[in-house]
Amino acid sequence: MATLGIPANTIAVLQKYNFNFQKKFGQNFLIDTYVLENIIEESQISSDDCVLEIGPGIGTMTQYLCENARQVIAVEIDKTLIPILQDTLSEYDNVKVINEDILKVNINQICEEYNQGKPIKVVANLPYYITTPIIMGLFESHVPLESITIMVQKEVADRMQCGPGSKDYGALSLAVQYYAKPEIVQQVPPNCFMPRPNVGSAVIRLTRYSEPPVEVTDEAFMFRVIRASFNQRRKTLVNGLMSGSLGVTKEDIQEAIAEMELSPTIRGEALTLEQFAQLSNILLKCRS
Repeated sequence: MATLGIPANTIAVLQKYNFNFQKKFGQNFLIDTYVLENIIEESQISSDDCVLEIGPGIGTMTQYLCENARQVIAVEIDKTLIPILQDTLSEYDNVKVINEDILKVNINQICEEYNQGKPIKVVANLPYYITTPIIMGLFESHVPLESITIMVQKEVADRMQCGPGSKDYGALSLAVQYYAKPEIVQQVPPNCFMPRPNVGSAVIRLTRYSEPPVEVTDEAFMFRVIRASFNQRRKTLVNGLMSGSLGVTKEDIQEAIAEMELSPTIRGEALTLEQFAQLSNILLKCRS
């Protein structure tokens, strides 16, 4: 089977199957072998690894994954792509294609069945409209994960990696940084895709922490505190938290902020992950 990273080969497959791009699935196929090779390198895949690929499309990156990993599980939501994948991956006996919505797949079961429950690596060229739910779903369900190496919209990659005080900093930054170490490993311009997206992309590698970098009594409550803090960015932290239905009084919040020696008019975007952990631990004790 010809390498699909070469544009002419991608076009040939699309024409052979009379394939129409589905806007609702956010389909943009990679057509740059350099980018594909770099993703494989940055995801640090070895011949011992079991890799979960989300949204294989016509199998462009899947071919590269099959060449480098022990086992590839490719989850594709678009049923019209399944016969194409059977064709483009016919040479490989180490790939399993599942026609399903990744948000409904039991990834723990996949880890058990194909990797004896050991951590897997996730590699994906993600549809941009659903990036955040997929990433948060992977982390929050506590599936055994070693790393996630994904192509996302450039601004989303920036958001995952940035720190307090920047305009991109928010709930996604903190959630990702609680679970993993984020590193942008490549910028990818629109001309590397078919069809061309309207925005630049980036490859980001999220290396899962074995233990979170902060100590928090109640993880779910901390994320509620974080979300409330960013719901209306222009509000002070006190007012943001008051609108978050956290079961604490305004006085509790003011006292917690004073205990942390922070300004009473501080905004959520100024707090570090460590400070959010500390704040949520204090507020948890105040809940009636």
